[in-house]
Amino acid sequence: MNSTPNSNRITISIYGKRNAGKSSLLNALAEQEISIVSNVAGTTTDPVKKAMELIPIGPVLFIDTAGIDDEGELGALRMKKSIETARRTDIALYVMDITDIDEDSLNSMVHNFNKYSIPYILVMNKIDEVSEEYLNKVKDKYKNAIFTSSTKKINVNMLKDELVRRIQSVEEDQPIIGNLLPYNGDAVLVVPIDKEAPKGRLILPQVQVIRDLLDYGIKTHVVRNTELESTIKELKNIDLVITDSQAFKEVAEIVPREIKLTSFSILFARQKGDLEEFIKGVNAISGLPDNANILIAENCTHNTFHDDIGRVKIPKLLTKVTKKNFKYTYKTGYNFTEELKEYSLVIHCGGCMVNRKEIQSRIKICRDNNIPITNYGILLAYLNGILDRSIEIFDLK
Repeated sequence: MNSTPNSNRITISIYGKRNAGKSSLLNALAEQEISIVSNVAGTTTDPVKKAMELIPIGPVLFIDTAGIDDEGELGALRMKKSIETARRTDIALYVMDITDIDEDSLNSMVHNFNKYSIPYILVMNKIDEVSEEYLNKVKDKYKNAIFTSSTKKINVNMLKDELVRRIQSVEEDQPIIGNLLPYNGDAVLVVPIDKEAPKGRLILPQVQVIRDLLDYGIKTHVVRNTELESTIKELKNIDLVITDSQAFKEVAEIVPREIKLTSFSILFARQKGDLEEFIKGVNAISGLPDNANILIAENCTHNTFHDDIGRVKIPKLLTKVTKKNFKYTYKTGYNFTEELKEYSLVIHCGGCMVNRKEIQSRIKICRDNNIPITNYGILLAYLNGILDRSIEIFDLK
């Protein structure tokens, strides 16, 4: 459980005004001291993350955010950072101090929850500080709220039970690949070992695909591109070859046309994103004007190499294929802008380091701004002239 990547956890974010008891509620839910608790307003300045297991759901990630009523120039930046967490939130807790009921602040956050299609639970906290008469009056008005005292541990288990019920009602993510291939089938994974490959280990998308194949009883053969040709000759029936997108052209030339081919990045485009939206986005490239602005969104931060995929290989290949020069802006991690009017295209990485909710939110932002979006795998298949072949396994109508 502890090694489960945050991108694979249900993300539960806690919002509310300063001193509503958000941090003490997280501590009560986690049953340990995670966030600093103080009577001084604004103690939490940056989102605090806590990975834990919520039985019977499994691995989840709690995010404790700064108060949405923070003040001053720095406070505004904290609030902005807090609200940006909504993009990757699967379910939200809005904590309100029962002695400080503020419907305007609640409605403002509900607007953000609705914007990103986030289910939320209203938590009325600090019920130990009010009379029973006052408590009953508030209960009559907010019938769907959970009434708690995080410091006295009142109804914390009730809140956990409601969280479990809400999470279980949300449709689970589809498999990465398990529902595309037959049980006991054969998949060949092509993993080039180059300067960007981490020494002594595989990268996260490769590990996740291998695990998904094992979960569905699909035989998995992992080879380098240098051993691919001999592997194809040795295996009688291959249902699918999955390659790193950077090796698409080389691998496509080795793999016979009758064997289906795709990439790790395209598999994640389907599982976390919107495959059809990405295909639509890549087809917009032919109409881009010279010197158009392109935003490249990379979720992980890493040292760049002379042949870095996002900063070197993709720009070079785009220029080679389109005969045009483009201007590039790079956004890493969660630093994705909602101001997209200056861009003609967004190119997204595979997204293995963030959850599905974040990718879906970014797609929605692009759609709302009428900006086409695609991802690395789809783009590299398109630029190498094998897009149709690389998406054949998905049987798109």
